[in-house]
This record gives sequence, C-alpha cells and structure tokens, in this order.
Amino acid sequence: MRKSNLLEIIARKAHLTKKASKEAVDTFLGEIQKALVRGEKVILSGFGTFRAVSVKDKEVVIPKTGERKVIKSHRAARFTPGRALRKTVKG
Repeated sequence: MRKSNLLEIIARKAHLTKKASKEAVDTFLGEIQKALVRGEKVILSGFGTFRAVSVKDKEVVIPKTGERKVIKSHRAARFTPGRALRKTVKG
C-alpha cells in the first residue's frame, strides 16, 4: 500500500476530501518525526512504538568491490509492533 492509497481510503471512510485527508496524514506523520528528533518515544496503543536509537560506527564490506568502509555513528528510527498488531498479522 502506498501513501496515495491510504489517503484515498481515509478520505472515503472519514468523509473527507482528499486534500483534507492528505493534510491530516501529513500532520500525523510530521508530529511523529518531530517527537523522534527530540528523542521521545511515540507509543500508539494497539499498534506499536516508534523510537530513535543511536547506531555505533560499523565497518562493512561492499560485496561488489570487496572494499572495506566505515559507516559513521548516527541516529535511526526503529519501530516495535504492539501485541495486538503482532497477533493480527500472525493470523
């Protein structure tokens, strides 16, 4: 599913225009991003948790060339699905 598909579904089910559903989704995702930048956890009950983690320096080998390269430490977003989501997906 792409974002455009999601926007159409939200517009239809919430009786919104596509423009309004786009604004709502963009605001929702933007607020999650802002919270992660601040280092906060975003907990969506029944769905899961987003958090920012620090990743250490890591040496990797590029398979095509065999060249060794160091990926510098950085922050990355991680998602942990909630119990209800895991159960639903598992079937």
